[in-house]
Amino acid sequence: LKLTEEALRDSEEKHRSILENIEEGYFEVDLAGNLIFFNDSTAQILGYPQDELMGMNNRQFTNEENAKKLYQTFNKVYVTGETHKGFDWEVIGKDGRKRHVEVSASLRNNSQGQPVGFRGIIRDVSERIKTERKLQESEEKLRTIIEHSNELFYIHGTDHVLTYVSPTSKDILGYTPEELMIKWPELATDHPVNKKGIEITEKAIETGEKQKPYLLELKKKDGSPLLLQIDETPVKDAAGKVVSIAGAARDVSEQKRAEKSVFQSEKRFRDLFNSISDLIYTHDLQGRFLSLNPTMEKLLGYEHDELIGLKPSDIMKTELVPAFENEYLNQLKARGYHEGITIYFNKNGGKVYIEYRSTMVYPDDGEPYISGIGRDVSERILTERKVNKLQEQLTQAQKMEAIGTLAGGIAHDFNNILFPMFGYLEMMLDDIPKDSPLRSHLVEVFNGAKRARDLIKQILTFSRQSDHERKPLETQRVVKEAMKLIKSTLPSTIEISYDIQEDCGLVLSDPTHIHQIVMNICTNAYHAMEESGGKLAVTLKEVELTAEHLKDSTMNPGLYVCLIVADNGPGMEQAVIDRIFDPYFTTKEEGKGTGLGLAVVHGIVKSHGGQIIVYSEPGKGSQFKICLPMIQKHKEPAKAEIDMPIQKGDERILLVDDQDLIAQMEKQMLERLGYQVTARNSSIDALEAFRAQPDKFDLVITDLTMPNMTGDNLARELIKICPDIPVILCTGFSELISKEKAESLGIQKLLMKPVALKDLSTAIREVLNGNKDDKNDN
Repeated sequence: LKLTEEALRDSEEKHRSILENIEEGYFEVDLAGNLIFFNDSTAQILGYPQDELMGMNNRQFTNEENAKKLYQTFNKVYVTGETHKGFDWEVIGKDGRKRHVEVSASLRNNSQGQPVGFRGIIRDVSERIKTERKLQESEEKLRTIIEHSNELFYIHGTDHVLTYVSPTSKDILGYTPEELMIKWPELATDHPVNKKGIEITEKAIETGEKQKPYLLELKKKDGSPLLLQIDETPVKDAAGKVVSIAGAARDVSEQKRAEKSVFQSEKRFRDLFNSISDLIYTHDLQGRFLSLNPTMEKLLGYEHDELIGLKPSDIMKTELVPAFENEYLNQLKARGYHEGITIYFNKNGGKVYIEYRSTMVYPDDGEPYISGIGRDVSERILTERKVNKLQEQLTQAQKMEAIGTLAGGIAHDFNNILFPMFGYLEMMLDDIPKDSPLRSHLVEVFNGAKRARDLIKQILTFSRQSDHERKPLETQRVVKEAMKLIKSTLPSTIEISYDIQEDCGLVLSDPTHIHQIVMNICTNAYHAMEESGGKLAVTLKEVELTAEHLKDSTMNPGLYVCLIVADNGPGMEQAVIDRIFDPYFTTKEEGKGTGLGLAVVHGIVKSHGGQIIVYSEPGKGSQFKICLPMIQKHKEPAKAEIDMPIQKGDERILLVDDQDLIAQMEKQMLERLGYQVTARNSSIDALEAFRAQPDKFDLVITDLTMPNMTGDNLARELIKICPDIPVILCTGFSELISKEKAESLGIQKLLMKPVALKDLSTAIREVLNGNKDDKNDN
């Protein structure tokens, strides 16, 4: 018995030790559910101190629902006597925390075998339940995503047989997941991308490495093709061996069609961008080029990469740069656009005129930029300039014509004013004794009148616009006359000197052409020295040019008359010399030159078979050398004629001039010479007087410009009455009459007012004596 008691104590001690050290809780309750025995783990799991927990009913640490659940479990155990394992139960600790426990319960009987309560094992499974719930939620979310995604998810083995397909297959391919448990390559079309796709999948299986996404075309259930983008990941077992492939397929048919459409649209735009003849460009808000089409590259001569990053101002005319920086960019930002014409320099330095319109662009995303289109209008601008220059030339020609007409009118009136001055001065000089102190004063007045007459002649020569007939000409005479006009028109700040060879040979030319050459080149030299003054030297000489001299010229060796005009002005650079004879080229400021003067000179010289040579350097002045071919040597001057006295006579003269002052002056001059003079102030009265007594007159002297009937018409009527009557026609100036025309009318002499007494007397005697000789011959 003693041994039996010891064995029982050892057994109890052993069981007690086990109960105190296991993590699971052990408990015993009576049939009412009151705790009558439990270990420490039970107290910890239920969250109560042991002393409080002893005797507590299970309903006290759970809610109504779980209490009912526990009651049903215990009742089943009581009825069946069978142990119930692993049911879930939610308990509430003293601190209010809820815990999930797993309970196994069995019936507890007394020694007579009667049920007295329940015993069981309780295990805390809160963390497991929590993890399971999270996993369940995660799986639920994943399932929801997969079922509602636009992508198709699948898994297939290394044999390509599909083992899982998401429900979206019905919407994407038309197949249910069950219908797709096949080898997926069976759905592939013969599209070229499929071969590569299969190769990529095989490589993923072989290497176990994730591959780049690829395209695959499959047949839908209705037979239509569908382009998918495939993204796959190898799935490995614990040993690292690939056991399956998990993938996602996305329908990219519309995307690829859209991309193709965009590509084609971009290609059409790019083709248009590259082929359009206009300039297309974009630049940032600082003006730097971002893009430009080939037309702009070709026009400017730069490579694409050379222009990108440059500003238009980097290839722009210097004086336009501030306007670009200040006006162009600022107005674009303020107004949203800017348009105009600007000047670029191409890579070779040539000017390119660009008409442009630039617009601000504000994209929905990204930085604002400037977009523009331009056009090469160089030809149009140059054409407009030529038209403007032609208009200027026409205006200049009209001005010159008007000046010529005005000069003619002034000459006529001025010469009529000078004529009586000449006459009365000559008569006064004839009346005043040679030793009179007044004579020297009158001589100076008379010389002034002659200078006025000469100046009028020079003005008429310069402004005459009639056709030019070339004849053998002594250029030295014309150059002298031109220099007189130059001296009288240039300011005193220009020091003028000239050296003219008196016996230069003859040139086949026209005085007006030579006059134009001298005037244009001297005026050009004056403009070069206008601001600071200077020296102008003119030389005319005869030279012989050999083949050596003319090796770079088209002229032939021989004798030439050379005009050299030199100045000590600022000189010219070679670039200016190369263009100096171009029509409309000028370096003068606006309003001081048409660019035609030297072009006219060049044309005249070339038409004479001559040449112009220009020598100039910056800071060293300029020299123009004009060589004109000589046609013959200068004739020896005739022996000076004996200064014949003023010739007189006693013939009867009909004098006609509408200005009474001139008529009375001429009448007195002629009467001093012994002539019998009848003066008339009207051509009509003169005609009537002659018609009444034609035999009364031996000579008629008439003015040209008169009211009612001009002098040439009067002469015509007088000759009708008396064909032998000699007529002398006087004029201040008229483009309507010439020596040849006067002779064709039967007029013997054409005199230009003012006429000196000696010249008038000589002309009268030549006409009267010649007329008497003709009568004697008849």
